[in-house]
Amino acid sequence: MRDIVIYGAGGAGREVAQLLADINAREPQWSVLGFLSDEVASHGRIVGDLPVLGGSEWVRARTTPLAVALGVGSPALKHRLVERVRGPLVSFPILVHPTVSMGRRVSLGEGTIVCTATVITVDIRVGAFCMINHGCTITHDDVLGHYSTLAPGVNVSGNVTVGDGADIGTGSQLVQGVSIGAWSIVGAGAVVCRDLPANVTAVGVPARVIKERPSGWHHDDHA
Repeated sequence: MRDIVIYGAGGAGREVAQLLADINAREPQWSVLGFLSDEVASHGRIVGDLPVLGGSEWVRARTTPLAVALGVGSPALKHRLVERVRGPLVSFPILVHPTVSMGRRVSLGEGTIVCTATVITVDIRVGAFCMINHGCTITHDDVLGHYSTLAPGVNVSGNVTVGDGADIGTGSQLVQGVSIGAWSIVGAGAVVCRDLPANVTAVGVPARVIKERPSGWHHDDHA
């Protein structure tokens, strides 16, 4: 079995730990060593039934291969965490829950995680380090950009493009053919009927832009 750690010790991290346990219950693949957190005060604590081993420095001190799963939902934070630990001994596996229904000609990028009861149909391209949460539906000819996150219960109709780093809120509906710009945020329950530009927040039914951000905002450590 391969050694793996989960970067993020909050709720999303614990859900990834459960996903790994479910994968192992079907076919043992992973030796889950524990969590990583950059909050020093949490180091040494037990979260669920796994220890918090340390932060990014713990990974850099390793001398043997290690898999890392991102246990956070924020696209901006995922981007920063990957940059902190990427190295020649580190890999980011694709993790798909056994209950996921996935059709033909679907590609998943490095480090992407697909959670329980999600349906992914056909001819779909999912980028690297995406988080597809529980009970999502992704249909034909969709494209999800790198680091994008779909919260639980998001429905993505056909021919939709979700830009890099987009964060799509719980229960949102993306209508056929729309495009979501890079690093934009769609609020929970929104219905996106028209294209959204990059670096905005949109909410409501139909979704409307309520906030704009400067390009590159996601590089801010407080984003």
